[in-house]
Amino acid sequence: MKFTDKACPVLLRKREGRLQILAFRHPKAGCQIVKGTVEEDEEPRQTVLRELWEESGIEGARVIEPLGQLLFHKDEQRWHLFLCEVKRDLPDAWVHYTTDGGGHNFAFFWHDLHEVPGDEWYPMFRSALAFLRERFGGEENRHAY
Repeated sequence: MKFTDKACPVLLRKREGRLQILAFRHPKAGCQIVKGTVEEDEEPRQTVLRELWEESGIEGARVIEPLGQLLFHKDEQRWHLFLCEVKRDLPDAWVHYTTDGGGHNFAFFWHDLHEVPGDEWYPMFRSALAFLRERFGGEENRHAY
């Protein structure tokens, strides 16, 4: 089976003792985290920074470390997740216009990583959040995001 490679930048912050992940509401496809297709001339590590800029407008991010891969057999996708950071505080919420898919306003917010996502999240994104919850479950007190 040939998988389409996708790359996901993971931005985290800690507020009031809770670990939060950057997420957005797509006007037609519910709540998501940033994700995009790895182009033929790219490595996933490059894709995460490009997609973060294209989908959120965030510039100046850097990759900290790879977090792992998720395989979605039904959708024939392989997601590469990378922990990223930005050296400035990001707002609690903002809207970014992206030209992807004909143009959309993506409404960004911070989702509590340990809160189980509801039905407004597409199943693949719920799986990615579960993977990240497990990955960071015992670490939120050891890192200052």
